Amino acid sequence: MSERPALRLDKWLWHARFVRRRELAAGLVAERRVRLNGQPVLKTHQLVRPGDILVLTEGERIRVVRVKELGLRRRGPADAAALYELVAVEP
Repeated sequence: MSERPALRLDKWLWHARFVRRRELAAGLVAERRVRLNGQPVLKTHQLVRPGDILVLTEGERIRVVRVKELGLRRRGPADAAALYELVAVEP
């Protein structure tokens, strides 16, 4: 049985340009500002897979995104946007 490909959450957030440095992803997790498939993320090494739903909170702003691809490395904003589908944004 082959398992679906996965990537660490902190690395994916960096590839998708939600954070400028992977260390900042650790801060989001520590502040409980990330949920994966409805569950709070407790560790930055949590694995994400295509199809997963992430909820990211930034102050009063809430973004819900669906992971489309994992990405192999960090690229420009246009390529990064191809890694996810924006499901909802609440101001």
